[in-house]
Amino acid sequence: MNNSALFIVLNRMRAPLMVLIITYTIALIGFLLIEGQDDHGNIYHMNIFDAFYVVTYTATTIGFGEIPYEFTYGQRIWMSMMVYATVMGWFYSLGSLVSLFQDKHLQAQLAEARFRKQIKNINQKFLIVLGYNYTTSEIIKKANLEGVRTVVIEKDANKINELYLENFTPSVPCLMSDVHDPEALVKAGLNSPNCKAVISLFEDDNLNLQVALNSKFLNKNVKLAIKTTTHSQSEDLKDLGVEVVENPYEIIAQQIDLALRSPHLLLLENWIHGVSTLNEKILKLPKGKYVVYGFGKLGRKIYEVLTRNGIEVVFIKPLIEDISVVPKDMLHLVKTEGRDEKELLIESDIMNANAIIARTFSDTLNLSILTSARKLNPDIITISRENELADLSVFRNAKIDMVFLPTKVLIDKTTTALISPYSHMFLELMKNVENPEYAQEVVERIVNKIGLTPLTFGTIINKDKSFAIWNSIVNKKRKVTLDVLRRSRKDWTKTNKIVPLLLIRDHRKFLLPDWDMEIQLGDKILFVGDKEAKEDSRWIAKNIYEFFYVYFGKEKNLFNKIFKGNY
Repeated sequence: MNNSALFIVLNRMRAPLMVLIITYTIALIGFLLIEGQDDHGNIYHMNIFDAFYVVTYTATTIGFGEIPYEFTYGQRIWMSMMVYATVMGWFYSLGSLVSLFQDKHLQAQLAEARFRKQIKNINQKFLIVLGYNYTTSEIIKKANLEGVRTVVIEKDANKINELYLENFTPSVPCLMSDVHDPEALVKAGLNSPNCKAVISLFEDDNLNLQVALNSKFLNKNVKLAIKTTTHSQSEDLKDLGVEVVENPYEIIAQQIDLALRSPHLLLLENWIHGVSTLNEKILKLPKGKYVVYGFGKLGRKIYEVLTRNGIEVVFIKPLIEDISVVPKDMLHLVKTEGRDEKELLIESDIMNANAIIARTFSDTLNLSILTSARKLNPDIITISRENELADLSVFRNAKIDMVFLPTKVLIDKTTTALISPYSHMFLELMKNVENPEYAQEVVERIVNKIGLTPLTFGTIINKDKSFAIWNSIVNKKRKVTLDVLRRSRKDWTKTNKIVPLLLIRDHRKFLLPDWDMEIQLGDKILFVGDKEAKEDSRWIAKNIYEFFYVYFGKEKNLFNKIFKGNY
């Protein structure tokens, strides 16, 4: 119990304890002074122990009789009075005790004490998640699957109850506090060496910015994942040193851009995020004319992407949307004269459009306008924003060509960046490759070598994670190449289904390194392969016997060690 909880207990129980002490004291003094009679008729005075014993069983209404001798009338009269006094004292004290444990301040202090103890006992990497909702609950689930613990700060008691009802395994400690309070971050373990990152994905950009400022001021080395919806704040967060800045509108616009320029790169990104498999249908968006239903921040981002790709853009203003959201310099692009959505579609020349994008906050409106557009132009490509996950099956049944979900985008990007940083870095490097056909070559190489359900995994070349390789380089002065990690433990002459995607060495990054590349201490390597390749590579990196076999092509034994000097 911390000092605050102890203070509350002492403050609330002071009067009840004083009542008990006073009533007990008066009862004891009376029994000590009033004369009694022993079994021979001699005068007898109770000792302190007998008096306390009698008062105790009387005050608790147990009643063991008159001891050590039968009471005189004086003792009985005193006993009768003290029964009422001490019993009432106990009732008052017990009532105060029950009321104390219902006190919200004490409950909060006890909960905080339990929370602090839980944080202290976490001896592995963990994420601090601010706020609890669907998005953060999915992040918690993904983190648990990867063996990363999470800690939550939430001020709403109902949401905290929802978190506990989820019954996450391992358990998720939750602090009931306002995220505006920097002290809450400290209590949640911000300064702990095991704190991996802080995640703030609130709808309020100013609140996210405040969290970023507080976190960096309290611990400049902590990694942050912060949501924003404006480009200017994205730049401010990057200047502040925020490692992962997530703007869902920019991400969605980038996905549309990838679908136009390099659809295989979009397929690769969706696969790494766990959204789809590598055999998913490739959708290459056509050039030409696009009709965008709705404007807003997302509409502006989409417009920038489409015009950058040389596409003509026409906007339709939904009847429920205020025209004031459209900048003055873009009003000429917006069709507003139709009395209903159908007339607006005709006004926008939907019959000659190549694609239509519905981006409003209403799934019903989005589906309605896309259905109307298909009736007017059966060959049109349909792209929609989906706002509620519950409507996912509806969008699938409607056979929308491309669906983007801001909530899902946030979940996928955040978890990949924080839990699988090598995969995130690989995607960023792939996006910087100028050749648009390169992503297709990578996808084909992975599928041809491994299949449609490959796994990504990484390793670090150091003493803890890769002892066998470390020992061979440091102690044996051997040259070790990537090739050793693709060998089969069953037959060293054969190779597993594995492809190196990325090698990070200091500040240099090597995309799809060759197998003959020499490994150095501190290298971080990202692979893609099947389950057997994953197990073999990890055993070879750690176990000196497995490494010896694939490196020399023979089993390690005592003869080789003593007479040939090997290992």
